[in-house]
Amino acid sequence: MKCLIIIPAFNEEKNIEHVVENLQANYSAYDYVVINDGSSDSTAAICRKRGYSLIDLPVNLGLAGAFQTGLKYAYRKGYDCALQFDADGQHRPEFIASMIEKMQEGYDIVIGSRFVTEKKPGSLRMLGSNLISVATWMTTGKKVKDPTSGMRIFNRKMIGEFALNMNYGPEPDTISYLLKQGATIAEVQVRMDERQAGESYLNLSRSVMYMMRMLLSILLIQNFRKRREVK
Repeated sequence: MKCLIIIPAFNEEKNIEHVVENLQANYSAYDYVVINDGSSDSTAAICRKRGYSLIDLPVNLGLAGAFQTGLKYAYRKGYDCALQFDADGQHRPEFIASMIEKMQEGYDIVIGSRFVTEKKPGSLRMLGSNLISVATWMTTGKKVKDPTSGMRIFNRKMIGEFALNMNYGPEPDTISYLLKQGATIAEVQVRMDERQAGESYLNLSRSVMYMMRMLLSILLIQNFRKRREVK
């Protein structure tokens, strides 16, 4: 399968070189594109200097807008699948092959999950993950063990839907919505590293707000959402 690795990046000047250089040196079978999401640091300058494949957004669109930009690119270039990949060094590319293999079994979306064979640790963050998992099961009848994982791969059909529908974001509520609409989703066990440098956008208060927003969306808002499939 012809796969594109999409790397949304906002103020990742301390991490972007390591992430891309690792892909280029050790996983050159996959194409990639960095989506610079209006960074105010030197992320874009580093990418241009190093000759990386880059789409440079002039303003910050947020994760949903940056990822959709990458999917529009993947759709127009005819990729068979596209992978959401963090620019902070947490995602490990050695698991991409097993995710693609799983997708070739016929799934629409494959999630790189930390908890297929491993147990979730007891923490406030994992409490939020558990609540989102329960909400997804309540509304779809399907279990997603790691709904907040940002390492996800989408097939050609899903690329088209995300690229051409404005209200699709790479978040657990959209995954829950697509499950309810009949999309097939699988999880593959992966391991993830801690952020290598810099600070995450999701501090404690933002994490709580994110969890509450996802729960409200999954339990209520998604019931009023309409799907426009792309043939």
